[in-house]
Amino acid sequence: MKNARPIFFFCVLLVATVAYAADAKSTLEVPKSKTLLEQLMHGGIVMLPIGICSVAVFYLTVDGVMRTRRSSMSPQAHVQELQNLFRKGDYVSGYQFCKSNPSPFSNLVREGISYLSEGKTIMEESIFNILSHENQKLQTRISYLSVIGVCTPMIGLTGTCVGMIKAFETMGTSGIGDPSGLSAAIGEVLVATAAGLFVAIPAFMAYYFLRNRTQSAIAQLESNAMQLFRKVPYHHFEGTHIGDDEIYANVPNWVTSEAESN
Repeated sequence: MKNARPIFFFCVLLVATVAYAADAKSTLEVPKSKTLLEQLMHGGIVMLPIGICSVAVFYLTVDGVMRTRRSSMSPQAHVQELQNLFRKGDYVSGYQFCKSNPSPFSNLVREGISYLSEGKTIMEESIFNILSHENQKLQTRISYLSVIGVCTPMIGLTGTCVGMIKAFETMGTSGIGDPSGLSAAIGEVLVATAAGLFVAIPAFMAYYFLRNRTQSAIAQLESNAMQLFRKVPYHHFEGTHIGDDEIYANVPNWVTSEAESN
């Protein structure tokens, strides 16, 4: 019996140690980590407009890259065909080709051909007007990225402020009996601000990238168009009009009346 007592006490000590370790493990067990979707859901209702803005950033970025490609601004097939027609002096066919195959490049050339009879200065001004119009269209679409970059952090901050107000209202009514609960609530509402920043930063980066890309594409477009009109014999176009655009200006009516009276 005496030899059995040490074994008995050892078994009791072992069971007690295992039970204590299990209890400590359950007390110190790390809470299950939340998924990304669960964390985003804690941002509140403002996560919906932030999500829409993120989709818009992706769409505008891809759209801007596609529109500013060289094959979209100055298609090689258009450039080569118009070069061949200009070599032949067939400006009428060049005008019809530009009208049937619209692109930023062909729009510029069509406008230039229709103003050849007005002289070099007027023709170049007409090309620059169309060039400015094409640039404005691209810049307008790109500017939405800048707007999103400014607005999304504000939207996220609004959601955070609303969540903080609710958290402190709860603390005011029930007290601060559980500081960890308040800290968790504050951490959850900050998700909205973080989400807004995660959308805003790529939006600004895409905006500046596309702005520089657009400037380069417009410069290349201008160079391609102006190269066609070098050494154009403008004096051969005097008194002619190429194109099917209606000309509204006419002789003043008082001149017509005087001619009829005489």
